[in-house]
Amino acid sequence: MDNFQTVLRFFMNQKATIGYSFMALLTIGGERIFTMVSFQCPCNHDQNFAYGLTFLLGPAAVLLVLGLFFSTRLWRLYTGCCLDPMKLCPRGNCLGCVRVLMRIFTGACVAPIMWLSVALLNGTFYECAVSGLDDNLVVDLFCKNKTMKCREELARVPCDRSKLSSDERMELLLMFRAQSQILGWCIIIIAAVMGLLGTCYTNCRSNVSFLQLTFWKRYMEKEKERFDAFSVEYATKLAERNLQSFFENKDPDAFPFPNHRAWEEISALYTFSRSEQYYSTLQRYVERTDRDFTPEKRPVLDLEHGMELS
Repeated sequence: MDNFQTVLRFFMNQKATIGYSFMALLTIGGERIFTMVSFQCPCNHDQNFAYGLTFLLGPAAVLLVLGLFFSTRLWRLYTGCCLDPMKLCPRGNCLGCVRVLMRIFTGACVAPIMWLSVALLNGTFYECAVSGLDDNLVVDLFCKNKTMKCREELARVPCDRSKLSSDERMELLLMFRAQSQILGWCIIIIAAVMGLLGTCYTNCRSNVSFLQLTFWKRYMEKEKERFDAFSVEYATKLAERNLQSFFENKDPDAFPFPNHRAWEEISALYTFSRSEQYYSTLQRYVERTDRDFTPEKRPVLDLEHGMELS
C-alpha cells in the first residue's frame, strides 16, 4: 500500500510533465493522420503555397484558439469585464493584468508550437508550400545551377508527376526537407530558451522563497480540488431543498449562501504580496474582519442575459 501511495504521489507531482508528454504524443499522432489521410498537395504554382501553408498554420491556429477557450484563468479574468472594465485591472493593477494575459497566451501557445515543430520536422507541408512560391529570388535559390525545366517543374516536385530526373527531384526534396527541419529545430530551441528565460525571470522576481512558492502552488491545487467538491455538495443540497419545497408544496427551508459581492471578490485573480500573507482571494476574503454576512436573496433568472440576479 505504501508503494502504491509513493507511485501515486510521484505521478501527481509530475502531472504537468505527463500532461505535456501526452499532448506531444497527440500532436505527433494528429500530424501523421493529417499527412496520410487528408493531405494531398495539388502540385501547381497557383495552389501549392496556400494549400501547404493552410495545413501548416491552420491546425496551429485552431489549437491556439482551443487553448484560450479552455483557459480557466482567461475566463476568470474576462467574465463580466464588459459590464465592469475594472475587473481586468483590480485595484488599478494594470501591469499585473498584462502579466496574467501574457501567461495565459504563453500557456495557450504550447500546443501550437508543438504542432509547428512536429509538422516542420516531418517536412511534408513545407515541401508543398515552398514549391509553389513564385518569387524569383527563392526560385533562383532552389534551381541554382540547374536547367530552366527546374523552374517549370518546381511545383510538381512534391508529387510523382515531375518531369525532372529522379536525382534532381530527390535533391530538391532533400533540400526542402532540410530547410523544414532546420526551421522546426529553430522553433524548438527558441521556445525552450524563451521558456527557460521566462521561468528564470519569474523566479528571480518572486516575492517569496522557493519552498513558500511550492507551498502556494500546492495550496492552490488543494483549494481548487476542495472547491469543486464543496460546489457539488452544496449544489446537490440546494437542488434537494428546492425540489422538496416544490413537491411538498411548502416554503423552502433557510439555506445560507454567499451573496453576490462575496462571489465577485473570490473570483478575482490574486497575486501574492508581502503586505498580505494570503494564498488566494478566498483566504483573503474569509479572513477579513469587515465581511458582509448578509445571505444571498432568492436568485431569479434574467432570461435576456442568462444570468442570475439578486
